[in-house]
Amino acid sequence: MNIVVIGGTGLIGSKLVTLLRARGHEALAASPNSGVNTLTGEGLDAALEGCDVVVDVANSPSFADDAVLDFFTTSGRNLLAAARRAGVRHHVALSVVGTQRLAESGYFRAKIAQEELIRASGLPYTIVHSTQFFEFLSGIAASAGQDDTIALSPAYIQPIASDDVAAALADVVLGAPVNGIVEIAGPDRFRLSDLVRDYLAVKGDTRTVRADVHARYFGAELKEDTLVPQGTARLGASRIGNWLQAQAPASRLR
Repeated sequence: MNIVVIGGTGLIGSKLVTLLRARGHEALAASPNSGVNTLTGEGLDAALEGCDVVVDVANSPSFADDAVLDFFTTSGRNLLAAARRAGVRHHVALSVVGTQRLAESGYFRAKIAQEELIRASGLPYTIVHSTQFFEFLSGIAASAGQDDTIALSPAYIQPIASDDVAAALADVVLGAPVNGIVEIAGPDRFRLSDLVRDYLAVKGDTRTVRADVHARYFGAELKEDTLVPQGTARLGASRIGNWLQAQAPASRLR
């Protein structure tokens, strides 16, 4: 198959491209650095010529409400239009578990808009809803930090390794469109505040994590189950305990 991965040089995209090539498929890692820009439309038609499947794993460089909405709607429209012109048979997009329940957040309103464009495009599609990546814990802590205290919801979280995300995406890409949502998650469930507290302890970060049911997650208040799958999800094999051990600074391992 001929597959184009938009955002193919990022964390998930680069892993996905490697997996697809290892399985014998042609996979193009498309990004502005390779001359493919979904915001301007530059290079899209050439990149998608002869393409069977396009995968969108690109993310907005800004989480500001207006900027992120513009990114996902503009790039979404440009990509879907180019995919229709090229006769692409399957549009795959990576999104987030709980997106529809997080409309208070400007970021997630933008993801909702992106998903609506995909559904209305007329293209066969699969939207993969993933829980938060292990690698995103630092960003969660940074988003909630105030001086030496981090206020986080004790809502449940079921994080997944980026390697497992890429593996699940590869299977979706090589399968038939479901014209709906596939959910993926890690094997273990934790309280968000507890998990970030453990992560900071491993990193030697002395900031205090305070559990607060009203703490906002990228602008949205969480219910206990907002960030976890609601039905049957594909579960990754990687345990976050092993990943946390690998995050300890070398000086702390001596």
